[in-house]
Amino acid sequence: MAMENLELYRAFYWTAVERNLSRAAERLFITQPSVSHAIKQLEEALSVTLFNRMPKGVTLTEVGALLFEHVDKAFRELESAERQIAEINNLVRGELRIGSSDSLCKYYLLPHLGQFYNEHPDIHLDLVHGTTPEIIRQVKDGRIDFGIVRLPLNDDSLVTLEATVVQDCFVAGGRFAELASKPLSLADLAAHYPIILFAKTSSSRQFIQELAAQLGVELQPEIELASVDLLIEFAKAGMGISFVTKQFVMNELEAGELTELKLKESIPPRRIGIVYMKNRRLSPASRALIEQHLQVKLP
Repeated sequence: MAMENLELYRAFYWTAVERNLSRAAERLFITQPSVSHAIKQLEEALSVTLFNRMPKGVTLTEVGALLFEHVDKAFRELESAERQIAEINNLVRGELRIGSSDSLCKYYLLPHLGQFYNEHPDIHLDLVHGTTPEIIRQVKDGRIDFGIVRLPLNDDSLVTLEATVVQDCFVAGGRFAELASKPLSLADLAAHYPIILFAKTSSSRQFIQELAAQLGVELQPEIELASVDLLIEFAKAGMGISFVTKQFVMNELEAGELTELKLKESIPPRRIGIVYMKNRRLSPASRALIEQHLQVKLP
């Protein structure tokens, strides 16, 4: 028989446990006649007798004892599932599946993750690294719950929420630090000095090259690197002038290891955002990280 009505089995279960219709009714917060009717329905549906009616209660028949063994196991499994779901909702357990670039992970996400795991140490973390297009693909494939990427991003299948705003700049160290003494045009910078940029697939590279093109400047890097840490170290070593996010090099700027170059043209600020699929509900752990730690309000 298909389980058409779980309440019939609840009535059976508590009657078997209590061996008394009245006490079973108290457990279920219903009347004794309702318990009797439920048991009768179940017996008719199964074509068996489940209880022996005694003067002071009931006892299980042979088939009743067989059914109770399975119902008891099923209810324990349900209770276990409910308990585990409650633990996930209360962040006692669960999984956090997110993605970002190496630089956004280290300089933006990691401090917030540290706070989150101080409060919820038993949540499992699954962190994926990649460029913005790679992270978007992982979101769409269901590999991760949400990604942290650079905006703008136009995709109707995604929810996009602004998380913070950052400012990019050119920095130099070593023999090129003296360039900070006066403003330079982007054209002069590109024509006379070695430029260090991210690889072509990165959003940072695309951003500065599009800006240069709008100003009529052809920006060809002398060195292409795959991480912001290498951009910083190469600039510190005097290998050239790196294009980086200012918030990511504050320690080096304050220590005098790098110097921010002044451009005659302004570099627009950029936004960092959270993206996830419109038709996919975020996990409790993801929602807690976004709202409580990244301070981004979800719709």
